[in-house]
Amino acid sequence: MMKAVVLTKPGAPDTLTVVSDQPIPKPKAGEIRVRVHAVGLNPVDYKLAMNGHPRWEYPFIPGVDVAGVVDEVGEGVSQWYIGDRVVYHGDFTKPGGFAEYSITTAHTVAAIPDGISFEDAAAFPCAGLTAYQAILRKMHMRPGQSILIHAGSGGVGGYAIQLAKLCGASTIITTASPQNEEYVRGLGADIVIDYNTEEVYARVMSVTDGQGVDLILNSVNRATAQKDLSILSFGGQLACIAGAPETVADFQPSTKTFTIHKLMLGGAHGSGNRKEEEDLPVMMEHFLSLMLEKKIDPLVKQVISLDEIPYGLKRLSEKHVQGKIVAQIS
Repeated sequence: MMKAVVLTKPGAPDTLTVVSDQPIPKPKAGEIRVRVHAVGLNPVDYKLAMNGHPRWEYPFIPGVDVAGVVDEVGEGVSQWYIGDRVVYHGDFTKPGGFAEYSITTAHTVAAIPDGISFEDAAAFPCAGLTAYQAILRKMHMRPGQSILIHAGSGGVGGYAIQLAKLCGASTIITTASPQNEEYVRGLGADIVIDYNTEEVYARVMSVTDGQGVDLILNSVNRATAQKDLSILSFGGQLACIAGAPETVADFQPSTKTFTIHKLMLGGAHGSGNRKEEEDLPVMMEHFLSLMLEKKIDPLVKQVISLDEIPYGLKRLSEKHVQGKIVAQIS
């Protein structure tokens, strides 16, 4: 039997419980079992816990970002061996990584290079790959472009600021509270807007001389994504994680064209598209190489234990966490 954090029914983070009686899972064909060393905590974990999922069987083990060591391989798996250090972003419809052992598909896993800890590897997949997909895969950011990144002190925002800097952004604007201003500037932000006291959209138009920004990454909500349309430059692009604008036509006259990208990283597992699933480790390998070269900070700000995961998710749900929280499991 193994220790795990489980959900007995949909509920808030503090309804998650730590148990020691969960059966150790067995990998099926095409799967691997990982002895979990570290897991990253993400907003998607507590949001899914609140709502549940039709495919879940209770007690259910959440946790989508896992780093550990291959412990057993299923039939037909030839690319991984027992003892390999690996990281993955899992399928949220299946039992996850808030446990001592976890199962995933072999073709969606990346190797952790020597020099990168399990904690740093577990921190990035969900948030880091979301930022990576938005900036590099969808918006194809070019040197000299300007960008607004909402919520720069969070996981997605923090990785996005760093990636935009690496892409040669002319101006990186982000929203953050005053206590996080120094932090986001350290990651590469040029202009920091206090969303509590400043009119964000007026400030963006002011600092861009009325032209608007070339790119926007919105991880907040549908309402702010709607407002974002008014500050896009000609030919601008908006990437949405937490809901796309409902009304587009009013903002797209012939004089102002733009593109909207809807993102859902975890959707790769349910897409039925093998190429989309296999792209997850491709992105992870590039991201890990940037971390290894010290071009990307893994953003680990707090390391907790498995027993503290419900508390960590509660803190995340209160939306005042800087960087990433990671739990050490083994």
